[in-house]
Amino acid sequence: MKNYTDLELLRLSKAKRTGHKIGVTFRSIPGKFKRLGIKIGLFFKNLVFGIGHWFRDIALTFVRGDWKTKVSYFVMGFGNVSRKQIFRGILFFFFEVIFILYMALFGGRYLSKLYILGTNEKTIVDGVELPGDNSFNILLYGVLTLFFIVAFIYTWNLNIKQNRINEQILKDQKQLDTGKDDLRALIDKNFHKTLLALPTIGIIIFTVLPIFFMILVAFTDYEASHSTFFGWVGFDNFGQLFNWSNSGGSKFSMTFGQILLWTLIWAFFATFTNYFIGMLIAMLINKKGIKLKKLWRTVLVFSIAIPQFISLLFVSKMFTTDGIINSLFHTHIDFWNNQWSARICVIIINLWIGVPYLMLVVTGILMNIPKDLYESANIDGANGFQQYTKITLPYMLFITGPYLLTSFTGNMNNFNVIYLLTGGGPETQAYYQNAGRTDLLITWLFKLAVNKGEYDFAAVVGILVFIVVAGLSLIIYNIIPSTKNEEEFQ
Repeated sequence: MKNYTDLELLRLSKAKRTGHKIGVTFRSIPGKFKRLGIKIGLFFKNLVFGIGHWFRDIALTFVRGDWKTKVSYFVMGFGNVSRKQIFRGILFFFFEVIFILYMALFGGRYLSKLYILGTNEKTIVDGVELPGDNSFNILLYGVLTLFFIVAFIYTWNLNIKQNRINEQILKDQKQLDTGKDDLRALIDKNFHKTLLALPTIGIIIFTVLPIFFMILVAFTDYEASHSTFFGWVGFDNFGQLFNWSNSGGSKFSMTFGQILLWTLIWAFFATFTNYFIGMLIAMLINKKGIKLKKLWRTVLVFSIAIPQFISLLFVSKMFTTDGIINSLFHTHIDFWNNQWSARICVIIINLWIGVPYLMLVVTGILMNIPKDLYESANIDGANGFQQYTKITLPYMLFITGPYLLTSFTGNMNNFNVIYLLTGGGPETQAYYQNAGRTDLLITWLFKLAVNKGEYDFAAVVGILVFIVVAGLSLIIYNIIPSTKNEEEFQ
């Protein structure tokens, strides 16, 4: 690919400049992966050195610290209490007691079986049911225990650090903070920590922990047929996804490929048809001479106000063989049981949902485009189409670039429209587990988990959905003009 100077690049047509930028982006991908690999290597290198420095600091603090600090290594909070920081000391000691009781009475036994997820399956002997190991509980509570251990190590390290700091403060003949000072700080200089404490804990428990659990499920054979006793299978599930031999794995691979392709096609049309049609309607309503502008905007907004659960189910019934559409035109078209008609219909119906929202967004942006740009274009003899391609569209793409990116990734995971309209159908035996021709990766994942009970494969698909969406987001982010500076746009 030819390298252009800035001046040569400005002389190119807009289409050639865009093509050049896309080419440069794809050409830079190997280099970016190389730099990513270097960064990952440096991360692990720094991690190893960081752990080494941490152990050294812990050892030096123990050797150089007084007896109160040494006791705090085993009885958390002892140093604080002995130095009259009662409130902090009680909190540290209380946390340690809870951790020890949890590990002794509950977490320890689950953690000890986490490596194998249980050894004894539930059996029936002489009509008596003998309980066995519950692999699901072992995995769930084992992961929870690992998180609790990490929290304990962090708190224990904080306890040691506090003792080291307190020793230095006393050596400098300064006064330590009391319990009242700690409480006052929680609503003053440390108020941000007070506000973020509960949200952070909530994110860890309800977001990070389930994601980590889902990733681990992808490496097991957890299915509804044996939901209480299963084991680790390593990368076997991923191997079946990329297995193109003449076996069941081949069907799973083919299904993933076909649904991924349709997901990308759907996301492209769902994003850009809404974008350009919504922009066109906003421009028409904003045009001088159009009356009742507020009325037209209000009518279009109604589709946003009505819950999709109601509107999409109603529209789905309209397109059945005995629905309003066939009755109105005296036809008998089976819209939802034909692959192509179903796909076309969901794209068209999605306009009804997305266009009004785009119209509102674009309306605000259109009002901020400098009028003197259009006046200058009129003086130079530019027609309406030229003004749109040279002024309106570049300005819109620059402002709404991040929105287009989030809209594209959002449409890849647009569960409501597909599931409420077609349920992912029409189903076909050519796909794994009779997946549907309009299924997106997200709806297929839902069916695998909820309808078929194949939680292991659903977890694999969930991981790959993240990889695909994250990868495309990074590529698109480096192409859109919004990531460049405003001077370049002007």
